[in-house]
Amino acid sequence: MSLPKLQPLLHRVAETGRAAVLFTLDGQPASALVGDTVLTAVLTQAAQLRRNEFSGAPRAGFCMMGACQDCWIATEQGERLRACSTFIAPGMALVTGRGGA
Repeated sequence: MSLPKLQPLLHRVAETGRAAVLFTLDGQPASALVGDTVLTAVLTQAAQLRRNEFSGAPRAGFCMMGACQDCWIATEQGERLRACSTFIAPGMALVTGRGGA
C-alpha cells in the first residue's frame, strides 16, 4: 500500500540558481541545492521531517538553531543527524518514518 503524496511544507522562492544535490528520501530520489541544510532539503520535498518517537505525530523542527532536539532525522544506515545544522550532501539516504525505506 503506498501512502498519499503530501505537499511539501516549504516552498523555495529565492536562491534557485545554486547547483543541485541529489539524495534519497524514504527510498525515493530527491533533489536539494548546495548549501541547504538537511531540514530545508527534506521540507522542500515532504510535509514532515520525521515522526515523534513517543506519539507518532509528525515533526518538522522547532527552534531551527540546534537547541531543541526536535530536528533529529535518521539515515537509512541508522545514523541520526541534526537536520537544522547538517548540510545536505550528495547521496545521503534519509528516512522520515512516513513510509518507504
